[in-house]
Amino acid sequence: QVQLVESGGGLVQPGGSLRLSCAASGITFSFYAMGWYRQSPGKQRELVATITRGGISTDYADSVKGRFTISRDNAKKTVYLQMNSLKPEDTAVYYCNAKYLTSDYWGQGTQVTVSS
Repeated sequence: QVQLVESGGGLVQPGGSLRLSCAASGITFSFYAMGWYRQSPGKQRELVATITRGGISTDYADSVKGRFTISRDNAKKTVYLQMNSLKPEDTAVYYCNAKYLTSDYWGQGTQVTVSS
């Protein structure tokens, strides 16, 4: 079965960094566009960043541009989100997403808390 397993979340001080990972299994990873989304309590899930199948093209929410970087390793079937200069408003559950044609899969999420 399809699994997307996120890791790397945790508690970090403002200005700090975290690197999230999402390991995929059960899919032909290189076929899928990958993305990171996040959801804070009381808010809708929002797009953070996406990356195309070959990793050539990326896109970011305005709120994270210049601070976050999405990347992927198709050989390892893993997508990453490097998060720098973290702010309290980045606090959320971060979800990994895989899309290909009509297939759309989600991970279980990893909590990121930015607080002093």
